[in-house]
Amino acid sequence: MVDPALTQGFLRHIRACNRHDLSGFRPFSIAGVTVGQVRIGFMERLLALGLPFIPDAGGISLHPGLTDAPSRTRAVAAALDRLVAEGTIPKLRREMYTVSGGWGHPALMELDRAAIPFFGVTAYGLHVNGFVRKPDGIHLWVGKRAMDRGVAPGQYDNLVAGGQPAGLSLSDNLIKEAWEEAGLSAEQALRAVPVGAITYLMEQDKGLKPDVLFLYDLELPPDFVPRNTDGEVERFELWPVARVAQSVRDSDDWKFNVNLTVIDFLIRHGWLTPDHPEYLDLCRGLRR
Repeated sequence: MVDPALTQGFLRHIRACNRHDLSGFRPFSIAGVTVGQVRIGFMERLLALGLPFIPDAGGISLHPGLTDAPSRTRAVAAALDRLVAEGTIPKLRREMYTVSGGWGHPALMELDRAAIPFFGVTAYGLHVNGFVRKPDGIHLWVGKRAMDRGVAPGQYDNLVAGGQPAGLSLSDNLIKEAWEEAGLSAEQALRAVPVGAITYLMEQDKGLKPDVLFLYDLELPPDFVPRNTDGEVERFELWPVARVAQSVRDSDDWKFNVNLTVIDFLIRHGWLTPDHPEYLDLCRGLRR
């Protein structure tokens, strides 16, 4: 059993990923469906642009004359180009995310990944905990992010992680990300076991991140060594689970949301137990 006194630093990561004040935001709707939340100042800038944005019940919506996903996508993309040119939002990623009323719902439009937090739209992604069973217990593969990354440079990450782009199934995205980030073949990637999802609502300078992360566990043979192919990870290291837990508990060395995926892994694999006084808060906090 883990000494509860050694695990008092986990809950702070969940709290950090769920800090927000919605009083400064207003709803963003499409065809009567609320799909996001925008800062009041950003809403006012969008309304000043004019079409395709219109005021709607204290918030903002797209003009009803845009009746399908492609026309909405094109209209908003044109507006985003103007916002980038004036410096209101950063350079676009040219990677599109689906905007809908919820997972599995019909797409209402697609939105550039860089603009997602400005509109407070739910973004989806996947994270894979790659682990090895050894005589002394479970070890996790830990990625050290490259220093040139725009998000969390130099911090620790899962074996595989990535956002969910439009037009790809989760399985296809898993295969793509597994190869790019860890050199895993499609056959190896598809051995990953889906183990649930975590959610959080985080306020950032850009806006809101109401994110959903689909989680996978992938048990790997002792002789497997991951190899990054896209430059996102500087190196991989294989750590005993106790070292991973201690690092998450005692440091801020991990990418902010990866802390949550590790905590979930520790709970599911029995490293964190109900004997810990914050156990229920941790369980509840992973799914807002």
